[in-house]
Amino acid sequence: MRNVVHRPGHAVAGGESGWPTPCIQKAHERSQGYGLLTGARPDYDILPTSELALKVEQNRILCAHAMPVMETLRDQIVNTESMVVLTDAQGLILHSIGDDDFLARAEKVALRPGAQWSEERQGTNAIGTALAERSATVVHGDQHFLEANRFLTCSSVPILDPYGDVIGVLDVTGDYRSYHQHTMALAKMSVQMIENHLFSSTFRDTLQVGFHSRPEFLGTLMEGIAAFTGDGRFLSANRSAQFQLGLPLAALRAHTLSSLFGMTSAELVDRLRASREPILSLNLYNGAAVCASVTFRRALLTTSGWPAEGRRETPGQAPASATPSVRTTLRTLRLDQLDTGDPQVSTVIAKVRKVIGKDIPLLITGETGTGKELLAQAIHNESPRRSGPFVAVNCASIPETLIESELFGYEEGAFTGARRKGAVGKIVQAHGGTLFLDEIGDMPYPLQVRLLRVLQERIVNPLGSTKTIPVDIAIVCATHRDLREMIAQNRFREDLYYRLNGLVVKLPPLRERKDLAVVIGKMLEREVLRGGAGQHLSVAPEVMRLFEHCTWPGNFRQLGNLLRTAAAMVDDDGEIRREHLPDDFFDDLQKIDEQPAAVLAPVETPTQQGTRLQDVEAQAIAATLALHGGNVSAAARALGVSRATLYRKMPAIAPTKSDSED
Repeated sequence: MRNVVHRPGHAVAGGESGWPTPCIQKAHERSQGYGLLTGARPDYDILPTSELALKVEQNRILCAHAMPVMETLRDQIVNTESMVVLTDAQGLILHSIGDDDFLARAEKVALRPGAQWSEERQGTNAIGTALAERSATVVHGDQHFLEANRFLTCSSVPILDPYGDVIGVLDVTGDYRSYHQHTMALAKMSVQMIENHLFSSTFRDTLQVGFHSRPEFLGTLMEGIAAFTGDGRFLSANRSAQFQLGLPLAALRAHTLSSLFGMTSAELVDRLRASREPILSLNLYNGAAVCASVTFRRALLTTSGWPAEGRRETPGQAPASATPSVRTTLRTLRLDQLDTGDPQVSTVIAKVRKVIGKDIPLLITGETGTGKELLAQAIHNESPRRSGPFVAVNCASIPETLIESELFGYEEGAFTGARRKGAVGKIVQAHGGTLFLDEIGDMPYPLQVRLLRVLQERIVNPLGSTKTIPVDIAIVCATHRDLREMIAQNRFREDLYYRLNGLVVKLPPLRERKDLAVVIGKMLEREVLRGGAGQHLSVAPEVMRLFEHCTWPGNFRQLGNLLRTAAAMVDDDGEIRREHLPDDFFDDLQKIDEQPAAVLAPVETPTQQGTRLQDVEAQAIAATLALHGGNVSAAARALGVSRATLYRKMPAIAPTKSDSED
């Protein structure tokens, strides 16, 4: 980068070395490609007042929802020599507010309404680069391509409309010497608020499902919101919903209410009628349990004969059906309960016993679903901190826009649209107990610096606050990633790694464990407790052979979901047989074994030694269809697969009218 000159005294957000990040380097290369020179005079052309007024009118919906949020954000950064800027999708500044003295300085470089701040015009800058990259961007000091702009530090976040298209940018710009680590987090929260307002306004007359795994986050920025037509056709979902569902908007458009939440709109309304709880308990298509509230309007439903008025309930306590026995089991879980006969696990448990209570951080590695959180909970339960809280944070399950507020909290009154009295962060919640950071390898790089500071100084600064809160916590982390490799790729901080890995232990994947039968027995006992019935559950010998042959790519999470489905389908004798297993399980077996017949054959039926996997699948599907009276949708739900998969496996079946309307 021969045109980029780093001057001493200007901190650069790209890292401690002072050099730009790969994103900034690409932006400088684009700037050179536009023919710009670092010492050139910036483009100071300003739209005439009449043309600017037309642009504002064309973006009136964006401005209407953004300007109140900008006022709130301005209150959080007042007296910091900075300003809040709103642009359209091309980088044209539509509106700006901020400290008067800094606004005057900003006007000297045309950082005001009517100015164009795309990369083509201004070179590398947060607004233009955020639009080019379609991602939140910080450009600090010398990272700006044009020398005239290098007194600035800018944090920009693209704003998406409810259909996933970029419609503008929210930017916070200030003097580079007054840059604050909270700025980008506040900007991201503000954008999420704007997007949620746009979403609710756009889909006002639809069926909306608000959901989250924890009921206290319903009605806040953490809440996922999905909109559907009255007959259950998918319309859109906000960023948090896309994140929780694990699918982008493009993929979600192929879904329905039924395929995402396991019930039709009519069934959902029936649940609302029958529910005595303020919050419904629903299951996502991937098996994850969520708490949900539902909104619908009279105009949407009266033609269907449903209730005349909808409701969005106030978040409260978890539903009564939320398996308190499972939560109680976690709170009392002990290490010896996890020691079920596997030598590798026994070795891990022996190691952690020696460091419990000695203020040595623990790093648990292993594939996803191997039980890392269970081990962390058991460690806490046997530590001197057992009477304190155990607070788990999955760094991979929280959108990047919100993870900072989740960890550090935010000040009372900072974001009235998020939570009226502010929020206490997870780190402070863990005071006196244990903080479990699951999937630490997925923590955004900028946040790793703040986490390291917390671990070293044991103090927390909530977003939007100048106060510090002392914390006393034990740290247990987990990851399925290779952190050393991430360090080599500059994706994980080496200093944080050595601060976290006092003792590193690795949990084996399920396919390597020697105690599968014991584990399955314990999981079936929990299913009996979960169902509240006295029925005994067991596994047929031939099914156990299938389980032993499977590689379990999803480990305990996959096994648990499979057993839960099978337990719901068993006959009165409680024995899990082939016909009770979901279709995807046989797909996994087929992938790992080119000649599965010998494994699949039941030991007590010699005449079936040549049974093909496809025949086993067909038998399971036929049995399930018969059980549900030929209803393909019901059979697909029972098997845990989509109707499309069922049709593919049984091509002779043609969808009926009633089934296609399901």
